[in-house]
Amino acid sequence: MSLLHRFAFAVLLAGAAAASLAALPASAEDEPVSLRILAINDFHGNLKPPSSGIRVADPNDPTKSSVVPAGGAAQMASLVKLLTDGQPNTIFVSAGDLIGASPFLSAMFHDEPTIESMSQMGLALSAVGNHEFDEGKDELLRMQNGGCHPTDGCRGPQPFTGAKFHYLAASTFLKGTDKTVFPPYEIRTFEDIPVAFIGLTLKGTAGIISPASSAGLEFRNEAESVNALIPELKAKGVQAIVVLIHEGGWPSGGMNECPGLSGPIVDIVKDLDSAVDIVISGHTHQAYVCTIDKRLVTSADKFGTLVTAIDVKLDRTTHGIISTSATNIVVDATLPKDPTQTALIDAYEKLAAPIANQPAGVITQVLSRLPNAAGESALGDVIADAQLAATSAPDKGSAVIAMTNPGGIRTDLARRDDGAVSFADVFASQPFRNQLVTVTLTGAEIKAALEQQWLDPARPRILQISHGFSYAFDAKQPAGARIDAATMTLNGKAVDPAASYRVTLNNYLALGGDGFTTFKSGREPIVGPYDDEALFAYLKANSPLAPPPRDRIVNKAQ
Repeated sequence: MSLLHRFAFAVLLAGAAAASLAALPASAEDEPVSLRILAINDFHGNLKPPSSGIRVADPNDPTKSSVVPAGGAAQMASLVKLLTDGQPNTIFVSAGDLIGASPFLSAMFHDEPTIESMSQMGLALSAVGNHEFDEGKDELLRMQNGGCHPTDGCRGPQPFTGAKFHYLAASTFLKGTDKTVFPPYEIRTFEDIPVAFIGLTLKGTAGIISPASSAGLEFRNEAESVNALIPELKAKGVQAIVVLIHEGGWPSGGMNECPGLSGPIVDIVKDLDSAVDIVISGHTHQAYVCTIDKRLVTSADKFGTLVTAIDVKLDRTTHGIISTSATNIVVDATLPKDPTQTALIDAYEKLAAPIANQPAGVITQVLSRLPNAAGESALGDVIADAQLAATSAPDKGSAVIAMTNPGGIRTDLARRDDGAVSFADVFASQPFRNQLVTVTLTGAEIKAALEQQWLDPARPRILQISHGFSYAFDAKQPAGARIDAATMTLNGKAVDPAASYRVTLNNYLALGGDGFTTFKSGREPIVGPYDDEALFAYLKANSPLAPPPRDRIVNKAQ
């Protein structure tokens, strides 16, 4: 499908996605004010088109779909300009996670390139996502205000001056105070009509970032934080309210549909004051256009593959919203590249190349992060094996098992046509640079930790495990009894509940991240290399590497 056809198709969908709040005025003198909101979420520093692309439906046959190349900051800038042309009242916003868990090109420079890119693109406002806090509050404040990195200094092609857009965080407070880290909202005026934009971080942020990153912060209830602001906004004459929230849901339909939406965003929206008109969401990396409690709710997938175009009609007399409509539009990777963005990316690529292009090894095929029915992935197996190899020697930790969390594996491990893998490819799959820690745990503690994979039974977090370790589970069993202890083996021998084992984890897991609090009981810690370094070394030592069979974890229900 050509760009022109895809774009035309997306625009036609806008009518179907409309969430009309009232009839439009008939009198020409009462013609409403038109406002266009362009929205993204979960960009995660993807300055270049991600290898994943995006799956789109065939407009000629809704039963068929295909993956098309999508994304890229230079292409997104061109699309934003196209969607802004002829629309004087336009604002470009984000629902958070612009940065963090980024590819090497952005991460090497502590995401300064992404902040600069978004500033050049005209982004106005952004909610603060959980990944914005990956390097802590002070580093995020540097992203807003500018200045050199406290450790690495100034490494970019020009001094970093900070974001030209504004972060908003109505639900993120300095612990023990009523002071938010960033302003809770901002009011923008369009032809004398004030529109408030409120930014929110998901309440569960502290549980999915490191304790050091959340130190001194408190993440409060999202809906309550919004509702507390309504009287203040109304006192300022605001009758149109848009929420930018880094929390989302999971749909079962296409990118401009909303069948069966589930997840935290549903209850949050239902709990919002009726004064809220539009909710722009994210976090779950999904695409949808929904109406919940007569409110428009949108999300634009991930990695810059989509831009949501929201068209709003504002009443000149009441200053309220008359109608809304929205559509998610593909950022076609074949769009002409914006020259300003291209120059920015080229400058950073030149600086990054000596490290990014270092050869890591050869793989016989792409190592996928996609899990099987037991939650095990080929890339997860390889990463766990790499971590075991890096820490098994007596002077490195004497590890016999390694485990890693699936959330830390951000993308498939890509390869060139000849199978070659670079350091940048390795980094893209593990961008957090977590340090490995080898600790002592009993067999009983290992089982207890594995049971914590189902803290959220609807979306379990299945740990990826190293070769030699194996077990079976039955998720239909009660909490605490899902792991079949009799099937837990290490190198063919039963795991003894009373015996001690040396287990390698990344520092995030070792500190109880993702709810794995049992790991905090680990004893005799020995700190090892960073996870990306371990994978890089493993690929070098084992090339050419083929995907291992995904047979370490057995789902007894299958």
